[in-house]
Amino acid sequence: MAEVEIPAGFVPQYAVAFGAVDAPAVAVHEDNPLPVRAVQKPAGSIPLTGTLTASGIAGPFAPDLDRPIWVTLTGEWTGTVEVLRSTDGGVTSLPLTAGGARWARFTANCNEAVVSESEAGALHYVSATLLNGTLTYRVAQ
Repeated sequence: MAEVEIPAGFVPQYAVAFGAVDAPAVAVHEDNPLPVRAVQKPAGSIPLTGTLTASGIAGPFAPDLDRPIWVTLTGEWTGTVEVLRSTDGGVTSLPLTAGGARWARFTANCNEAVVSESEAGALHYVSATLLNGTLTYRVAQ
């Protein structure tokens, strides 16, 4: 078995291997992955924030891809709030669904991840049907 020697931190073989300096090299496989982890940069998307005192639609929120989108609703309000998604620049906005049922639809304050976007150019909106009160919303990553 080859040993890892300075200045290298690896030993070439048929597959990737690694090990400590002056120690045996160990092949990389499912039970012995490389000792690294992916580090994601902070989201570059701009949060969508605001306050509504009447029914309406706010947005758009343009998310970074492959990151959860968080919705935070606060305030003293009654009604229904849901997240809408558009793939045509906001011309058509549809509610999020899961198994055919509406998803990301709220009747009370919340702070939760609702979706992870994978399509470039998709936009998200907050749609509120308020009966009374003041709703403060934040959509962010």
